[in-house]
Amino acid sequence: MSQTKHRPIRSFVKREGRMTQAQQHALEELLPKYGIDGITTVLDMDQLFPRRAPRYLEIGFGMGTSLIQMLEGNPDKDYIGIEVHRPGVGSVLIKAEEKKLQNLKVINEDAVQVLQQAIPENSLDGIYLFFPDPWPKKKHCKRRIVQPGFVEQVRRCLKPDGVFHIATDWEDYAQHILKVMSSAQGFSNSTADTLYADRGQRPETKYERRGVGLGHRVWDIVFRKTDS
Repeated sequence: MSQTKHRPIRSFVKREGRMTQAQQHALEELLPKYGIDGITTVLDMDQLFPRRAPRYLEIGFGMGTSLIQMLEGNPDKDYIGIEVHRPGVGSVLIKAEEKKLQNLKVINEDAVQVLQQAIPENSLDGIYLFFPDPWPKKKHCKRRIVQPGFVEQVRRCLKPDGVFHIATDWEDYAQHILKVMSSAQGFSNSTADTLYADRGQRPETKYERRGVGLGHRVWDIVFRKTDS
């Protein structure tokens, strides 16, 4: 008797939206330069970045506003950006080429699969997850990316003392994240006295500034890997 193969629960819906000609051109011409092709084998980070520098990964960079700011502000650090939506990838590629950035690699794949299959153990100084889809309806909460299994993959990929920084503008999701992270093995809250952290070096986007101006709040949650 054949068994039914269940599809994995995804934390995103792939709605491509409108792609400009410039973004399409960037995907065709620049993705081979900045992109990482294929995630079925573990990456050689030293070959990927031909220097020894702190290495960070941003999951779901959207149109790349925060990622580009971090790249420009920290030329002494290397970054991998993961995004499933191709218009956003195209936008980042355009900006990276315009600014002649040398410290970027881009992956146009599902971040969960990338962490599981491509990122070596103890290889990253930090992983950033800024404003993931909150899936606010109760029946959809299982689709939130921050779940125990995902956090374990994050822990595996981080170096000892590496940082997992999450930001959300949904209070319910912030509470969910705190609950999951506080129960996770090998992590400690970097701001245990206050639970939530300051924004720190996380770039503030126009969308965020607009929301804060309207009285909305953003919760930053920063946990540090404590084991090896």
